[in-house]
Amino acid sequence: MRRVGHVSLLLGIVILVAAVTVAVAAMLLIRRRAPEGGYFADSDRASGVFGVLATGFAIFAGFVIFLAFTSYDQSRTGAPTEALILLQQYETAQFLPTKARGRLTGGLVCYGRYVVHQEWPRMQDGSTPAVNPWGIELFRAFKTVDPRTNAEQSAYQKWLDQTSDREEARRDRVHGAEGIVPTPVWIILFLTAATVFVYLLFYADSGERAVSQAMMVGSATAVVTVTLLAITALDNPYGSRLGRLQPTAMERTLSTVGEVRKTLNDTTALPCDETGGAL
Repeated sequence: MRRVGHVSLLLGIVILVAAVTVAVAAMLLIRRRAPEGGYFADSDRASGVFGVLATGFAIFAGFVIFLAFTSYDQSRTGAPTEALILLQQYETAQFLPTKARGRLTGGLVCYGRYVVHQEWPRMQDGSTPAVNPWGIELFRAFKTVDPRTNAEQSAYQKWLDQTSDREEARRDRVHGAEGIVPTPVWIILFLTAATVFVYLLFYADSGERAVSQAMMVGSATAVVTVTLLAITALDNPYGSRLGRLQPTAMERTLSTVGEVRKTLNDTTALPCDETGGAL
């Protein structure tokens, strides 16, 4: 899959204004030599064909928006879920044997830092992180756990369940990093939009007022352009600045864990730096 370039709010407005300006200028230019009444001898039949074209674009674009929004929503819910489970696992680790507790809690903090400072920038660039190395470290540390008491055995099982839930939430989070709208679909969208635009130009009529002609082509172009920009934003949940997802939930979790560590007087040295890099 490929990625459509990042779109900021300002860039989106510039694209919209430019598209409408070009469309209006093209219509007014063609209108100068257009016959009175337009190029279509039967306007009703021409309107019927235009209705088919516009409806086809609307249905296809609506279907793509639905798929893109589904992926966007999956990423949006996966990130806070992963952060919440990380916090819950930190609490669960307090009931595991002391020997492995330090490695597990340290690994969880480093896992969160790696998500914020390592994985998130990669997702903004349109690539999907293959694996979080601290997830592997947590697995290695957990293999050394030997639960003996009832509380430790209960926490042991709970940790396994939470690990599965965290991995599933992580999968949802990284799902939209590369986007789900493939190149052929983008080509079809732009070709359909271009067809609607060109067809509109054949409604140029020297007998009509210039303002009404400009309004007709300008409004239609604006709607089509905004639709394409919306699809771009939804297909780029991390890269597009229109509705871009941020690691707010994980940052909040790391802050909470830091406060809990102070409360519990946990002075265990962390095996990573502030960005999640291994020491």
